[in-house]
Amino acid sequence: MDTDFKDYFLKATGADACREIEVIQSLWSGYGKISRYQLEGSAQKSVVVKFISLNQSNEHPRGWNTDNSHNRKVKSYKIETHWYEKWNIHCSENCRTPKFLGSFSKGEEQWIILEDLNERFPLRKYQLALSQVKVCLKWLANFHATFLGKTPSGLWEVGTYWHLGTRPDEFKKIEHSVLKSKAHIIDNLLNQCTYQTIVHGDAKLANFCFSADGTEVAAVDFQYVGGGCGMKDVAYFLGSCLSSNACKQNQEELLDFYFSELQKAIPPSKDESTPFDFAPLEEEWRYLYPIACTDFTRFMLGWMPSHQKVNSYHLDLMNFVLSSL
Repeated sequence: MDTDFKDYFLKATGADACREIEVIQSLWSGYGKISRYQLEGSAQKSVVVKFISLNQSNEHPRGWNTDNSHNRKVKSYKIETHWYEKWNIHCSENCRTPKFLGSFSKGEEQWIILEDLNERFPLRKYQLALSQVKVCLKWLANFHATFLGKTPSGLWEVGTYWHLGTRPDEFKKIEHSVLKSKAHIIDNLLNQCTYQTIVHGDAKLANFCFSADGTEVAAVDFQYVGGGCGMKDVAYFLGSCLSSNACKQNQEELLDFYFSELQKAIPPSKDESTPFDFAPLEEEWRYLYPIACTDFTRFMLGWMPSHQKVNSYHLDLMNFVLSSL
C-alpha cells in the first residue's frame, strides 16, 4: 500500500492498523482492483477500497484497446469519485448504496474508501426469482424518484456506459443498415425526453448486493452515473437477469410494478395546490422502454453481436421500434 495513502486511510477510518484480506475483483481491462481491508482500532471491522490506476491499459477482454476506450474509463473513474463525494449522500435506505468514507489521489492513482456492505447485504446472485427482480426494480424506482429533474452536475451529461456519444468505435462496426441509419433518432428521443433523472448507468444484476433474506438490496459501481430517462436502467437491468422468454412473459407485470413504486417514491410537490402529475411521466417512459432496449441492442450489435443479450426478445423490440420511426 502506498505510504501516503495509508496515512490518509488510517485517519479516514479512525483505525490503528489495516490489512488487505481479500481482493474482491479486478477492475475491467486491468485498471485496478477492489479489495476488502480489515481494520484494527476502528468502529468498523472492515471497509472496501477501490484502487484505480489511470495509466493506459492493454488488457481489454474484447480487444477494444483504443484511445476512446481509455479516455472514457479515465473519465468514468473521476465521475465515480465525484458521485461518492457530492451525490451519494442523497440516497436513502430505499435506494441503498455504500457509505462514502474518503477518497485520495496521487499522480495517476486514486483510491475510494467505502463502507463494507457485506454484513447487511452478504449475497450476490446470478439468477433471480420474479420477487427478487422486483426488489431491484424498487431500488431503481426510488433512485430515479430521488433525482428526478436534477441536473447531473459533475456526472456524465448522458448516463450509461453504452450511449452513442461515447461509442464511435462500436458504432462503426454495426452491420444492420436500418439500425445504423436511425441510431441518432433513437439517441435523441432518449436524451431529449421531457422527464429526466439521474440513471445508475450500469444497473446489471452483478452490481446489486442482496440481504440474507433477499428482500433488500444495495447497489454499487457508479462509473457511468449521469442524466437520462429511467427506462435505460430498467431495460438494461431486465436484460441482465432474465431470459428472452422471461422478458416476454413478464414485461408488463414488471413495468407495472416499477411505475407503481416510482409513483409512490416521488416526493410530494412543495406547492400543495399543484401536485405532481405522474400520468405524463409514465406515458412518456412506457413509450421509451422499447426504445431504450433498442438503444442497448445497438451497442451490443457493434460491440459483440454474438452475445446472449442479443436475443429474440430484444431483436423483436428493435424491429418494432425501427418500423415505427
